[in-house]
Amino acid sequence: MWRRSYLRLSELHRGASRLGLGFPTRSSSTQPGKRFAALWGNGDHGRLGLGSLESQWRPAVCSAFLNHSPQAIACGGAHTLFLTDNGCVYAAGLNDCGQLGTSESVNYSLEPLQVLGHEKNIVHISAGYNHSCAVTVDGELYMWGKNTNGQLGLGKRAPNIVHLPTKVEYLDGITIKMAALGAEHSLVISDGGEAFSWGMGVSGRLGHGHESSLLGFFKTYSEYTPRLIRDLEGIKVKYVAAGMLSSACTDENGSVFIFGERGIDKLCMKETSDATKPSLISKLPYSEEVSCGGYHTCVLTNSGELYTWGSNENGCLGIGSPEAIHLPEKVQGPFMKSSVSQVSCGWKHTAAISEGRVFTWGWGGSNGTFSVDGHSSGGQLGHGSDVDYICPARVCFGEDVNALQVSCGFNHTGAILEYT
Repeated sequence: MWRRSYLRLSELHRGASRLGLGFPTRSSSTQPGKRFAALWGNGDHGRLGLGSLESQWRPAVCSAFLNHSPQAIACGGAHTLFLTDNGCVYAAGLNDCGQLGTSESVNYSLEPLQVLGHEKNIVHISAGYNHSCAVTVDGELYMWGKNTNGQLGLGKRAPNIVHLPTKVEYLDGITIKMAALGAEHSLVISDGGEAFSWGMGVSGRLGHGHESSLLGFFKTYSEYTPRLIRDLEGIKVKYVAAGMLSSACTDENGSVFIFGERGIDKLCMKETSDATKPSLISKLPYSEEVSCGGYHTCVLTNSGELYTWGSNENGCLGIGSPEAIHLPEKVQGPFMKSSVSQVSCGWKHTAAISEGRVFTWGWGGSNGTFSVDGHSSGGQLGHGSDVDYICPARVCFGEDVNALQVSCGFNHTGAILEYT
């Protein structure tokens, strides 16, 4: 049987000296400010973009980008997107649903393949479980991948799989600034702060107020084109997130709204809330970012504090125990006393950046991902093992490396790093 293991605070101290061994340090010929991508975790289908199918227990540098450095990374279900400094998008990993945005004859790719060229000048990317998107400098949205529930926003007559990046024409005239893709749904915000959602509507994750049926289940309405979230009208949305069965956003006043059955279930609100409509979480300080995982949520405040709640499977909340909590609780730890600048939630693991250092916690792979030969294919925490961590632990890259962005996929993780 699969084993479940946890590391507590005392064990983190004892193991700190073993972290990060073998990660390349900056050579004398490397210029400060040079950016590169590092990935770790499950290597199935080449999702790490490292040229092999092997899982990585510690961060490994993706050497595919020689002429242009990566500026952003987005980890999905079994694929990864990269955005380079010349506005190009690359993708690696599984392509069974067209999520790489390349020819349908490619089942998977071990190395990043170019998806969109610099003529589109992409400035933002996002990866869902098996669909992908990119936003151009002019605010146009392109999507590709699985479309069985309308998650690409291309209309009801669009095919179930779209292999090449396709412009979402239903958003013509609207300048898109940010997108977030979940398991089978999508959200975007415009430059004016309007929020749109589409795709699978079950559990209320789209925020359109679908009522439950007589049997007690939410109607499985799917939206095949982008639809304005009416309950957020008059609120200028700044940041949006999509998880497995829930969604969330922050507004210009630092308020956090969440919608979706699993995201709201048992969460104490200021007043009775409908899980199918955006509901304000009142017990949080001024908030900047929010991230949704499989069944947990993290919020980053403007003062750099990190709050979390949810199911806490495998310790993904980072609160020092595997117990679920239903009120926002501050994440604390021996290495996270300084300001947190970014957070990302995977299915059952979490990563954050604090003072240029990456910390991870939650599911390490010990309880669910095993290859056919019996070996674990986890490693998404980057600590050299498949052990679950219930407290934040630092992922070491070397003292001369600064982390700029981190992204959690289903069971892999990627980061954009910079030599100092």
